[in-house]
This record gives sequence, C-alpha cells and structure tokens, in this order.
Amino acid sequence: MARRILLWAGLVLGLGACTIGARLAAPPNLYLDGVNYPATAVPAPLQSVMPQIFYVTDRQPERTNGKVTGYGRERSQAMAFGSARVIFGAEDWDDLVARTHVDRRGSISRLDLGELDERVRFDPVPLADRRTEGGLRVEPIAALSYAKGREAFKSQIRAEVARTGNRRILVYTHGVANDFESGITTLANLWHFAGRRSIPIAFSWPAGNRGPLGYFRDRASGDFSVFHAKEFLTMLAEIPEVEDIDIVAHSRGTDVMTQALRELILFQRGRGVAPKLGLKTGTLILAAADLDTGIVRQRLLTERFSEAFEQVNIYVNPHDSALRLSSFLTKSTRIGALTEDDFTEIELQRLAKQGLIHFIRVEDAGSADSHSYFRANPAVLSDIVLALRSRAFPGGTLRPLDRGDDGIWVLQPNYPLERLPVLERTVDR
Repeated sequence: MARRILLWAGLVLGLGACTIGARLAAPPNLYLDGVNYPATAVPAPLQSVMPQIFYVTDRQPERTNGKVTGYGRERSQAMAFGSARVIFGAEDWDDLVARTHVDRRGSISRLDLGELDERVRFDPVPLADRRTEGGLRVEPIAALSYAKGREAFKSQIRAEVARTGNRRILVYTHGVANDFESGITTLANLWHFAGRRSIPIAFSWPAGNRGPLGYFRDRASGDFSVFHAKEFLTMLAEIPEVEDIDIVAHSRGTDVMTQALRELILFQRGRGVAPKLGLKTGTLILAAADLDTGIVRQRLLTERFSEAFEQVNIYVNPHDSALRLSSFLTKSTRIGALTEDDFTEIELQRLAKQGLIHFIRVEDAGSADSHSYFRANPAVLSDIVLALRSRAFPGGTLRPLDRGDDGIWVLQPNYPLERLPVLERTVDR
C-alpha cells in the first residue's frame, strides 16, 4: 500500500510537468539557419511584441475592484471569452524575429501575461427549460439571452478576421496541473513560431488542482468542460468568415478535445453533413496524449473519427515518464507512450493506407521534457510548425520524416537534419 501511495504521488509530480514556465521556447531547428520564418508575411497589425491571444474558459474568474484579473482552478457554469495581452521580452518586432532564428546562446526572450479583457460572459448552463409537446424546450427568454452571447462571440471573431485577414483559427488546449497563464503563453509560443497566420484561441479548462488527488480532480474537471468545448467549436464553425480550425491538444487536454469532437462528429453525421465540412476542422495535433489506447481503438478508430480532419498527427514518446507511470497505475496503456507492441502490424498498415492518422515517435526527448517535449523540443516544434504552415503529410519534401520498420514515423533530435526545406511565402495560406 505504501508503495502504491508513493507511486500516486509520483504521478501527481510527473504530470505536474505539464505546467510550463512563461518563456519563449528555444527556436525550432527549422529556423536556426536564419531562414524560413515568414516575418514579412505576418499581417502588419500582428508585427508586435505585445499581441493579443484570445481565450475561452470555464474557470471561475478572479476579480479585483470588479474587473476580471485572472482565472483560477475552480469550475464555472458560465463560459467566458476574452483576450490576453502577451508581452514578448524583445525590444521590437525586428529583435523578436532575430530571437526567433537564434537563441542567443541561451538568452531566451521572456513571455509575460499582461492585462486581460473579458469581452463576453455567457449565461450559466443548464438554461431554464420546460416540458412541452413530449419534450424539453429551453425557455424562450433564456434561449434569447444565450443566443446574444453567441452572437457577441461571433462578432468579435469576425472583427479579428477583418483586422488581420487571418481566416484560420489555431486552438490550443492544455493538460492537467496547468494554470490559466501557462495555457495562454504556450499558445503564444506555438502561434508565433507557426508564423502568426491564424487567430489564436486557448480553450482553458479548470485544471491546476493540488494535492495527492489533484490529478483525478483535474480529470473530472476535463469531463466537466466537454459541453463548453463543444459549444466553442460549434460557434467557430458557424462563422462564415472562418475557413479552417486547427487544434493542438496536450496531455489530458487531448481527452477534453477528442470527447467534444467525437460528439460533434456524430451530430454532423446525424444531420447528414460530412463532419469536416460541418466543423471546418483542419489539422489535429495530439501531443503526449493521456488517452487510454483501448478507448482510442473503440471510440475513435472504430467510429472513423479521423475522417473529420485533413490529418491527425499523434506525437508519442515511449519514454514519457508521466504517461508510463499513469499506464502502470491504471493498468492501461496510454496512446502518447505508444510502442510497437500496442498496435499490430496489420493495424499500422491499415492506418498507413488510410493516410489520415500519423503516429510520430519522438527520439531522445530527454528526461527533463519527456512529457512537455511538444513545446520544449526544437525538433518537435519544427514538425508542428511544418504541419501547420505547409499542411503537408509526413514523408515528403516539406516534412522529411522517415518511417521506422514498425510503420511509425520517426522524429530525430536534429530534425529536419540537412533536409531543411525552404518554405516559400506561398506555403503560408
């Protein structure tokens, strides 16, 4: 019993590695030669060291003198939308671009969270309803009030499309043990390195619970947030000006997003609409996914989940210490720590033939960032950037990954090696 308690404590500490400090990550290998970052293609309003990152959250707000100044780990029945000013520790845009290409011998730019601006607060759910004609119907007044919040959200996104010309959305969802700030700053890193050709929106769910049971409280909070995640993605897809929605999810955030997406996919099929068209989904990236491998088989692969996306990239690290411990304690393997024994050769061949799901094994991720490598590893960052910017599948000129003998793509520490692709401006749609 004592040994199991110690292991649970290790799980809490290990998955606590999901929390990432506020700093500009080391530049992707892709940019170290001083080329490839599309600085001139970044819309003029976004050539700033103090850009705004949008957020949707169902965390309980923290207020000072009546103004929202942060969000905690408690749950809120009401969803909120707003923007956060992110401050890059650079003198100006040119200095930031230079830091994007060279890490200046470890002198990495800081990322600080500035003022928050909560723009829309939705009505708390469930909305008032009544039984009529054999069913439950939302009260008209409640429905009208909630609809006003939806329209206010859509109006804000339309305004940002008009301001920047960006019609693609980049959504990021964090894992357990993350506070509100870490989700915002992680997205700021991904968005900046991907070339700022999208509207960045963090979906921040009430993680960050502490103590020996904090991991399990966070898992329950993730389930709590699925409805709000569905509402958020549905509203985005309903905006005519939005063309595509790319989604990056980390650790337990992959469960929040895949649950929401699965239900939306089933809904679209039920109404006779191709899921990808109805949801406007683009590239899905799952990093260090804290997902039960058996459940992935039954609820995602069996139900043809991947047909809703241009491609699904699943980054795995068999040496992910947090996920290995989670697997041991729950007696179920995690997809983010996939090994060649978790899928049969026939299954991998079938996925390769399908061509939509790509397992990418991260080699030598290191012990310090074995779970947070998607953000800290310059090779992984390079491939994520290439996937988002070029829309290319693994194995081609623009994403020169090699396929291992087991059928899983292999990402080496110095990727993309000497095969560094030259990304023309036309690559950034």
